[in-house]
Amino acid sequence: QVQLVESGGGLVQAGGSLRLSCAASGLTFSNYAMGWFRQVPGKEREFVAAISGRGGSTYYADSVKGRFTISRDNAKNTVYLQMNSLKPEDTAVYYCNANTRVGVRPGDYWGQGTQVTVSS
Repeated sequence: QVQLVESGGGLVQAGGSLRLSCAASGLTFSNYAMGWFRQVPGKEREFVAAISGRGGSTYYADSVKGRFTISRDNAKNTVYLQMNSLKPEDTAVYYCNANTRVGVRPGDYWGQGTQVTVSS
């Protein structure tokens, strides 16, 4: 049974930083691309960042390029999202996702989400 567990969300002031983590189990982690998506109430879930199975390729939404960095540690079955220069519009529930192919489309496996709130 695949499980993805996010952590690291919270309340931060604009301009601040947060680091999200997603611990995976029940899958061969290095065989999966991992992604982060986010959602605000009343809107569709949107792509934020993705990383290939061995970490050689990364993809970012234009809205976060230069501010967010996705990385992974395959020895720890964990993917990270370092978020710097946060803006109020980054406020959302952030979800971890596992996919057999890297890209902006999500795969079948989701975490429960972690709330990120950026105050102005």
